[in-house]
Amino acid sequence: MRVEKNAFKTRQDVYQDMAETDYWPTTYLSTASPELPVHWHDSDIIGYLMEGDTYVINEKGEHCHLSAGDKLILPAGSLHAEGKVTDPVTYIVTVKQNRPFIEALQMLDPEAFPSAEPLALDPELLAAMGFPPS
Repeated sequence: MRVEKNAFKTRQDVYQDMAETDYWPTTYLSTASPELPVHWHDSDIIGYLMEGDTYVINEKGEHCHLSAGDKLILPAGSLHAEGKVTDPVTYIVTVKQNRPFIEALQMLDPEAFPSAEPLALDPELLAAMGFPPS
C-alpha cells in the first residue's frame, strides 16, 4: 500500500493519471461507517480522494491520514483497511482489469484467504463467492 500526498489538484489531473495507468474508474461515496477489518483485494486498485478526510491502516497497523488530493495505491494482495468514517468521503476508484467493481473491490479476509492461490485453484470456492466461472 502506498499513499501519495497531494498527488492531484483537479478532477482533470485524476483523468490524466487514469489515462496513463489505463485503469477503469467508478465513483465511490463512503458514508459514516466503523473502521473496516484488515483485508486485501485480488486486483490492483488506485483510489483518488476527491472530498473529505479519513485514514487507512497499512499492513503494519499504522494509520495513514488521507485528505482531498491524495492518491491511494493498493497493489493486489496488499493488506489494508479503511478507517472510521464520520463525514462522507468521495473517491474515484480505479481497477486495472475491466471487470465488475463488486468483484474487484471484494474484501478478502487474510486468515481465510492468505493468498490468491487458493482462489485460483478452487472453482467451487470462486463460484460460492460470486465469481463467474473462468
